[in-house]
Amino acid sequence: MKIGNVEVKVSILSIGVFVFFTFFLIVASVYSPDVRSNLIWMIPVLFMLLVIPVALNYMSRSQYAELEPEYERQAKTVRIKLINENMIGKIVRIEGVVERVHFQFLNRPQYSVADRSGAISVKMFTSPDENIKVNDLVVVLGQVIRRYIATGDPVVNCVSIRKKSADSTTDE
Repeated sequence: MKIGNVEVKVSILSIGVFVFFTFFLIVASVYSPDVRSNLIWMIPVLFMLLVIPVALNYMSRSQYAELEPEYERQAKTVRIKLINENMIGKIVRIEGVVERVHFQFLNRPQYSVADRSGAISVKMFTSPDENIKVNDLVVVLGQVIRRYIATGDPVVNCVSIRKKSADSTTDE
């Protein structure tokens, strides 16, 4: 679904919750006459089970779209091996191959991206513009953060992850 110029993606989990409670409401209204009188508030609640995830995804994706030009301007291209504790807070651009993908069904994907120097975890807190899969060659824009709020190894908080065509790569 597209709202303005932002492509909104609802997670399969949100849709599953909506379907479960819709089914539950239908079964309850068939077997209990008391439930029918409560439909006046139950139907809007069901509607909100879809609207709230759509609104949250729209807000996060539009915010990331606004940040992308700024990150593009400030980002320094670095090799993954060079990302360390001293780079916390720095905006970086990395290029590599996706080795693993987690939590895509939640619209909060986490990737393991590797180049010839090493691998790093790349976390994104919204759904990306493109469908990124294992073995895709990607360009990541993001900020180096700690894995856990105050501790942990450095990871990249991704603002943008795009596929890079294999024929445009250059050997360093």
